Amino acid sequence: MGKMASSFISSFNFSSYSTSVALFASLYSLYFLLISANVSGFESLLQLLPASASLRSKSESLFQVNDFGAAGDGITDDTKSFKDVWDMACSSPSHAKIVIPAGYSFLVRHINFAGPCRSKVSIRIAGTILAPKDPEVWDDLNPRKWLYFFRVKHLTVEGGGIINGMGQEWWARSCKVNRTNPCHHAPTALTFHKCNNLKIKNIKIFNSQQMHLAFTGCKHVTVSQLVVKAPGDSPNTDAIHISSSTQVNVKDCTIGTGDDCISIVGNSSRIKVKNIVCGPGHGISIGSLGKSNSFSQVYNVHVNGASISNTENGVRIKTWQGGSGFVKKVSFENVWMENVSNPIIIDQYYCDSTKPCSNKTSNIRIDSISFMGIKGTSATERAVTLACSDSFPCRKLYLEDIQLTSSSGDPATFFCWQAYGTTSGLNYPPPCFPCNDGILQPKFLSNWSQSI
Repeated sequence: MGKMASSFISSFNFSSYSTSVALFASLYSLYFLLISANVSGFESLLQLLPASASLRSKSESLFQVNDFGAAGDGITDDTKSFKDVWDMACSSPSHAKIVIPAGYSFLVRHINFAGPCRSKVSIRIAGTILAPKDPEVWDDLNPRKWLYFFRVKHLTVEGGGIINGMGQEWWARSCKVNRTNPCHHAPTALTFHKCNNLKIKNIKIFNSQQMHLAFTGCKHVTVSQLVVKAPGDSPNTDAIHISSSTQVNVKDCTIGTGDDCISIVGNSSRIKVKNIVCGPGHGISIGSLGKSNSFSQVYNVHVNGASISNTENGVRIKTWQGGSGFVKKVSFENVWMENVSNPIIIDQYYCDSTKPCSNKTSNIRIDSISFMGIKGTSATERAVTLACSDSFPCRKLYLEDIQLTSSSGDPATFFCWQAYGTTSGLNYPPPCFPCNDGILQPKFLSNWSQSI
């Protein structure tokens, strides 16, 4: 109140010093009466102050999308309202909160949320954001993007609401569903590109056109309490895709889609995954890496705690022949498998093509990989597949307390090709390493994992 009085006084041009003194005395008396008054009377007087004065007194600015013209009826195009509210919030000098309220469905076309912003921004999604059903809406637009964040720092997205990609028509036109269709890219529902210090928590992402959530070139990311769902036969609908990113922490998420629950690719490191429920889908994957003779490196990845059921794969590393780079210092720990076709798999002969892939001499090097405490049932007899490169065999593999049985009741089997490592504890099916490879305990994660 003292600052307000001072501001009020300075806004007038007094004719004389005596007049100033008299007015100041009056204001001081008013101030004394206010602080002596009861609370309800004080609050009533505050309500008479201009809204702008009340807004400036707060450390956070609130922006409701409805106040910017959004209809929220699921039919009206609300793209411009979302863009306008983002531009206003991003330019705010104080912490800005965008509210997408419950009880509304906002139809939004492709939109770029560009940074950098002047201050921190948080987005509270309590309602539903819908994509257009018709893929032709993306004509003359980038077909890979729907909700796209670029160069935004210190962003939080939360609120318990829903992001629905309405991907059914995209899937029907996919060449993976009908091989007579031409192969085209489809949008990722939610993309963060070159964004740092992100928190994405407690939201639901459904039925994306292709991938659901992607981080590319990001640093310091925390993802938690997500629910990601799409039909098991929806093509290329990876749930969480991490590319060229570092220090990413994914935890406490429930996922079921038509592709990888979590995929980690090109030049990513210091990734921590914990307490994931996965199924249906293709499991938790590193790769694919090395396609079209490309270079990739993935290292310091720790998966600890997952329940994977009715999926094509469990924990997987997949690389194309002909690529270069490495995968190293990776551990998969405390994973329960239920009716999983390939519970543990390293596949260095990956080929996602209608035509056979040619044999090549170069490949991604795989080194220092640990599988510990992985138990449950395999939908096939072959519970473990370690198919490594002829040119660069897998080295320093480590298995501890693996207990996998076949759902059919037949004995589970273990397949090795150019795979070298050691074991500890009780392991079933029996590992087929030709010799010990000099690794005793997977200590390589202790330094970085404590800092995430």
